[in-house]
Amino acid sequence: MPVHCQQSPVLAGSATLAALGALVLYLAKPSGYGKYSESLMPAAIRLPARAAWFLQELPSFAVPAGILARQPRSVFGPPATVLLGLFCAHYFHRTFVYSFLTRGRPFPVAFLFRGFVFCVGNGLLQGYYLVYCAEYPAEWYTDLRFSVGVFLFLLGMGINIHSDYILRQLRKPGEIIYKIPQGGLFTYVSGANFLGEIIEWSGYALASWSLPALAFAFFSLCFLGLRAFHHHRFYLKMFEDYPKSRKALIPFIF
Repeated sequence: MPVHCQQSPVLAGSATLAALGALVLYLAKPSGYGKYSESLMPAAIRLPARAAWFLQELPSFAVPAGILARQPRSVFGPPATVLLGLFCAHYFHRTFVYSFLTRGRPFPVAFLFRGFVFCVGNGLLQGYYLVYCAEYPAEWYTDLRFSVGVFLFLLGMGINIHSDYILRQLRKPGEIIYKIPQGGLFTYVSGANFLGEIIEWSGYALASWSLPALAFAFFSLCFLGLRAFHHHRFYLKMFEDYPKSRKALIPFIF
């Protein structure tokens, strides 16, 4: 084990992520942004959606990228740096692409602050573990866990980006009405974008075969899965003609 690795903060951070996921499921409340922000936080101070998403997601890119940049080794070298590079790639897109394309509602500052703190903590946990604690054998690149995990990560990221594109096209600039998403995995589930991200982080957990990644995948499943459930329920109430065969998150099942 590398001499710089401290196991205690890694275990504590992983346990905190898992506990937060369990707490989200236990409370079972809609997240306080997007279509639920007016009813849950009517008097909240808000920022424009693009600025809020940029500020919230930035630490998840900047913190691990900063850790990675301090290492005297290539991103395309050891498996740990490749895995952290994948993590950074996701949040590069979320920070510098998604945030400038989104047409979402103004974002409550209180929720932004919570998200910012979460992104700092998770970015530090994932980056610290992979750079200072993770040890992979030379043949890890040919291990089935790595190969399947990276495939799922890229598949999920593609689903997530494509689903976000479909959602953006539902409204013309300035429109605030709701419409039924069509196409892609929205044919089968209401939360196609959430399903994509859950697949993505499940693949990341498999490829890295680590406790911090598993804890993050579990948190993502709880948080995004619950959000998909609330979206599905919202659509069913909003639209009488909403497709009856469409599920919330898992095609044909749930």
